[in-house]
Amino acid sequence: MSSARNPGRVVGLWYLSLVVVGPLTLLYIPNKLFVHNDAAATAANIAAHQLLFKTGMLADMIGSMLLIFVVLAFYRLFKDVDKELAVWLVITGGIMPATLMLVNFVSSAGALMAAQGPTFLAAFDKRQQDALVMFFVELHEHQITAAEILWGAWLFPMGLLTYRSRFLPRFIGVWLIVNGAAYVALSFTRVMLPEYADKLFLYFQPAFFGELAIMLWLLIKGANPLRAEVSSA
Repeated sequence: MSSARNPGRVVGLWYLSLVVVGPLTLLYIPNKLFVHNDAAATAANIAAHQLLFKTGMLADMIGSMLLIFVVLAFYRLFKDVDKELAVWLVITGGIMPATLMLVNFVSSAGALMAAQGPTFLAAFDKRQQDALVMFFVELHEHQITAAEILWGAWLFPMGLLTYRSRFLPRFIGVWLIVNGAAYVALSFTRVMLPEYADKLFLYFQPAFFGELAIMLWLLIKGANPLRAEVSSA
């Protein structure tokens, strides 16, 4: 079905591409290479799996570009519902998190360079170089924490736009708002009470499926604002 006939399905396809790229840098690579509170092991893992680590860096760059395409597709879908909310969605869901992802690329590049042990770091001994690797890895994790609040912030306008539109189910709009609140709460918890963040993440799992719900709905059912307007008329 063409994008002109069903722009919602186009949004769903862009959203799916982002979901495919995201878990690589958020889940697989950290679990595979990063060892909590062990700088030497983390540096050794990065040095031994440089291709995997570089793939994650590339995924950050691709993901930042995909975010822009996703939010522009959402803007096209929702601009006639509420243009101001649609612009808010573009800023909080595309421009700002994409910028953070590119900054994360730089942090990862710093960790990789330190793990490779270049000659210009010869003034540092091995323990100091490993500590430098861990510094950039931890900085990368904090940048993800900062991004979490944006992952929540963009779901508020998306939820409101979904709720107000006549071409998407209202319950998904409510679900998205709850999803956004969960991300914001998790981000604050990671900063103020980090020891409870993992437990809170598990409790919030049902809320986090809000994004999956709208993605699947758009992929399967699609959405057509023009058709909704004709039906209303």
